[in-house]
Amino acid sequence: MYLVLLCFGLLSLVTLLEAKTIIERDVPPPRLTPEDYHRERAAMLRNEANEGLGGDIELTVNETFVNRYLMELKRAELTEGFANPYEFLPARHLFEVLDKINSSLLFHLIRKMPKGGVLHAHDTALASTEVIVKETYRENLWQMGKISDGTVEFLFSRDQPAAGWWEVKDIRSIQGAKEYDESIRRYFSLYEEDPQRAYKSINDVWSRFTKMFFALDPIVTYRPVWESYFRAALQEFYDDNVMYLEFRGVLPQLYDLDGKKYGPEEVVQLYIDVTEEFKATHPRFVGTKFIYAPLRIADNQTAAQYLAIAERLHLNYGDYVVGFDLVGQEDLGRPLVDFADMLLTLPPSLNFVFHAGETNWHGMGTDENLFDAILLGTKRIGHGYALQKHPSLLEDVKRRKICVEINPVSNQVLKLVADLRNHPASVLFKSDFPLVVSSDDPSFWRATPLSHDFYMAFLGIASAHQDLRLLKKLALNSLEYSLMSPPEKSAAQDLFEQLWNEFIDSMVGQIMANENS
Repeated sequence: MYLVLLCFGLLSLVTLLEAKTIIERDVPPPRLTPEDYHRERAAMLRNEANEGLGGDIELTVNETFVNRYLMELKRAELTEGFANPYEFLPARHLFEVLDKINSSLLFHLIRKMPKGGVLHAHDTALASTEVIVKETYRENLWQMGKISDGTVEFLFSRDQPAAGWWEVKDIRSIQGAKEYDESIRRYFSLYEEDPQRAYKSINDVWSRFTKMFFALDPIVTYRPVWESYFRAALQEFYDDNVMYLEFRGVLPQLYDLDGKKYGPEEVVQLYIDVTEEFKATHPRFVGTKFIYAPLRIADNQTAAQYLAIAERLHLNYGDYVVGFDLVGQEDLGRPLVDFADMLLTLPPSLNFVFHAGETNWHGMGTDENLFDAILLGTKRIGHGYALQKHPSLLEDVKRRKICVEINPVSNQVLKLVADLRNHPASVLFKSDFPLVVSSDDPSFWRATPLSHDFYMAFLGIASAHQDLRLLKKLALNSLEYSLMSPPEKSAAQDLFEQLWNEFIDSMVGQIMANENS
């Protein structure tokens, strides 16, 4: 009987202890005091700001002064957009708001700012449409077909190429220079007053995009134009406060009036010669590098020829031809895995900088190019738009310090994203992610070489709290993740610091003068 009572007592004790544990577990923790709440909230916001891109930069007194003015401009546009979301410029298609952006005080400040380098741009979309218009005034340019119906072809020749060809100077004389020049501007640009109506899908805009390249090709591949066009492009990048350019190109065969054809080596040498001439007269420009980037629609036999050219050029111009890529609409092109075995035969000193994940699809061949780009050892990823759909890859890219080249305006114009507040890179801006902002094909959307992309990224993609530190970090990243040699990179970084300090001093003077006027 005693044992029964003892056991019953022990069971009762266990039951009571369990009940006490359940009650204690269900008791909510005490609420924060108002003081603790506000202190912890401020700490959370501060930690997020410090973890964001540029959070590791400490501003000088003068930079802090300029930053206050910069953030006043940013907050003014954010406040206006918050009150009337339709008027928030990064939420609208670039073509609809281009004039408003160009008159923005924030945009003008960004234009003045040293922005480092452009690491993602393509050879025949570097210089503005105005440069193309100017080149059509050259002698010996012929046209067949009509610009208005998209059947137009161009060719430089001393004599009429065939029946049906007319000299452009005669067509311009008949139509009127103003009207003809405007038709050239419109044809060699994706610009439309109503882009939503003009381009219903990504395939629509890429179709027009590709047609423009083919029509432009016989104009710019005329050797005198190619040289003039590249020189004009360097000037426009320089005027936009870009100090370095890494550009992709297909190395088309150039021609002249004597029937001579110029091969890949001669085209590369032309790039080098023009760059050196430009640097001699523009000491604040540090140079260019070339990434050989043929079309990804190639069959295996053609791809093998491309790889042979890449290896040969890298052997002969190793300090200039520094990378290899495959380009074209990624959704409709061949995936990287198709070329992987061949690509792995290239020498490791030729850097891969692959376009990958420039798509809205998930689990398709296009976004799976991201897996292949990483496995192939890419140094940078062009666009990487789909990267966030693959969290493990996202971590891998950060761990390997593979830089992602985002191109905000391109992603919008080519119909990956409509409202740049929804751009997936927004998350990448909130950590110290290896990231640069580039411009892709600025001339085809009437944008500046880099400032429009910086403006859209700063105002539309980045947090409202991110400030001058972000802009400076993006510029520094463009040099850090470039394919320059270590000595070249160091010299470029030193020059950037000089240009940046001059810009800050100039802005301090301008702001103070405005405040005192």
